[in-house]
Amino acid sequence: MVETGKAETAIDVPEVRQLLGKRRYHYDKVEGVNEIGVTTGMAWTIVGGDTLFIETTVVPGNGKLVLTGQLGEVMQESAKAGISYIRSRAKELGINENFYKENDIHIHIPEGATPKDGPSAGVTMCTSVISALTSTPVHKDVSMTGEITLRGKVLPVGGIREKVLAAHRAGIKKILLPKENESDIDEIPENVRKQLTFVLLETVDDALREALVQPEKSGNKQRLRKA
Repeated sequence: MVETGKAETAIDVPEVRQLLGKRRYHYDKVEGVNEIGVTTGMAWTIVGGDTLFIETTVVPGNGKLVLTGQLGEVMQESAKAGISYIRSRAKELGINENFYKENDIHIHIPEGATPKDGPSAGVTMCTSVISALTSTPVHKDVSMTGEITLRGKVLPVGGIREKVLAAHRAGIKKILLPKENESDIDEIPENVRKQLTFVLLETVDDALREALVQPEKSGNKQRLRKA
């Protein structure tokens, strides 16, 4: 514009594609139907938030726990803690108490070329495994984050603002956060908050009530907190 003296120049979509070339990066989008063993988590990265699709499959075996997707040591420990919690609550959850001896459990997080670590996917992995063991689908539009203990408590994590923005971008409608992260909701832009429902978690049971598809219990839902 400086050289031509024109006040402005309009560029339409085809010209943008021609100038910039093919799109190199794609954001995750929540699509399809509710699936068994597939949960959506939220991650923090140095370039912002991202979503994690955690997949679990259960097959006859002898108790192997297989973890794939370049999971770091802390994330692997979170998965093991989740399995121990499920073993301690198997009867209440309606799960075969010998599942850990009679089955192999495979937890996978796609995009295996990208290393992943940290404790914040604990509740997401645990929910994924319980979904697979009970053959219960997971709501596709629900995303969650939080570290878990062996007693099933959900502990606070960092990067909430970035994680929630990424989940919103992916089409998530309901966000499950540790109760101790409630104050972090205020840091999320108001226009985004208005489009989301936030549920505060104290235990894994809280996450299961919101994430698992259980029509027969639809009249006994936890009270939601709309931010």
